[in-house]
Amino acid sequence: MPQILSITMPIFILIGLGFLAVRFEAIDSEQIRGLGRFVISFALPALVLKAVSDNPFLEVMNWQYLLAYGGGSLAVFLLGLLFALRLRREPLNRGAITALGMAVSNSGFVGYPIVAMLLGPAAAIGLALNILVEQLLIIPLSLVLAEAGQRRGAVGKVLGEAAGRLARTPLILAMLGGLLLSLLGVRLPAIPGKVVEMLASASAPVALFVIGGSLRGLKLDGLFAELWTIAAGKLILHPLAVFLLFSLLPDVDPALRVAGVVFASAPMLSVYTVLGQRFGVEGRCAAALLFTTLMSFFSISLLSGILKPHP
Repeated sequence: MPQILSITMPIFILIGLGFLAVRFEAIDSEQIRGLGRFVISFALPALVLKAVSDNPFLEVMNWQYLLAYGGGSLAVFLLGLLFALRLRREPLNRGAITALGMAVSNSGFVGYPIVAMLLGPAAAIGLALNILVEQLLIIPLSLVLAEAGQRRGAVGKVLGEAAGRLARTPLILAMLGGLLLSLLGVRLPAIPGKVVEMLASASAPVALFVIGGSLRGLKLDGLFAELWTIAAGKLILHPLAVFLLFSLLPDVDPALRVAGVVFASAPMLSVYTVLGQRFGVEGRCAAALLFTTLMSFFSISLLSGILKPHP
């Protein structure tokens, strides 16, 4: 257990430092948002570009990982949607956001730093593949359903808007650039390569600090029944579904199997509240983000202890 805490405690201490920095006004919320934009627009894309371009194409495009992680995420999304619509009687727009909270991890800001400390280089490959699943499948599906539930005849327009945004997303552009370099067997020249490496090394600590700062001001607001549901779906059901699908696939790299399950155990993406705001559920989304992030310390520590590869 001390070995596992030596991995997870620094992660959550950095999150705590971000929270305290905003709480005691050493840095303000606008500066935290600026740091977040730096991570999303520069540091994480550099990390993805480096991870993908430095490895052979067939090694990067691991179809078994995509099938297990994507299939597990989609299954949890559909189960969460069914639960929200049938049992909680939520409208489609709210139900889609509930399901999104259960099925999409904060792979870049929380998952990657933890997996990197556990597994090293395999973390960056897992992050790159997760981005494909999250940005091209689960998030667009959730937003299309939520918009369809909010306004009739909106599906085509939403799909067009989503495609336009994806085409300009730095993470997607970095992924495509890395895949092209990997396919051609071309390495970045020394000077640009060093710049990319320096930006990539900043992604994990800054991302964790941003998560902590973003939690300042969020409140639970007496929504424990709903929060437990979303947190259980995200922290228990999502990694379990991914684990089960990995178990059904032969000859999966053990490091990538562990990476996928730990990524799935991370709390939901940090913009969950922003996405929920469009559909009038920002209060519940903010509370769920705070509660799930706090609970993830215990679930990730336990899971990391179970899955940690032995030398």
